[in-house]
Amino acid sequence: MAESSTKPYMIRALHEWCTDNGYTPHIVARVDANTMVPPAHVRDGQITLNIGSLATNRLVLGNDAIEFQARFSGVTENLYVPIATVTAIYARETGAGMGFEVEQSAELTAQAPASAKPATAEPTKASDAPTPSPDPKKPRLTVVK
Repeated sequence: MAESSTKPYMIRALHEWCTDNGYTPHIVARVDANTMVPPAHVRDGQITLNIGSLATNRLVLGNDAIEFQARFSGVTENLYVPIATVTAIYARETGAGMGFEVEQSAELTAQAPASAKPATAEPTKASDAPTPSPDPKKPRLTVVK
């Protein structure tokens, strides 16, 4: 039997650490055909999502995917993010967290649930991109292979 990945366990542990310390956990994920997120919020093929308890409903941090409901512009959306596409998890307030290498593998071709509608990473104009804040609290990530 193949050894399971440590990635989903690390994501759950850092989510719990953020919550215990009053921080807001965010994930960064690469958007692929199996990722179900609002396309309007995808930038450069990736998305950053708040997975804190105040921003999510029915959050499941599983071994294969992160699933939850969240509101975007007042509309409740069902989100599905395969663990294989997650590139980082960090605390918004401090930037402390962990980055992950993402490589093309059989894991990325796993099927999303039948109810999932894949997001498409459409090109955006530079004027549509959010303005980077001068906040020095950029994620301080440790990359895990």
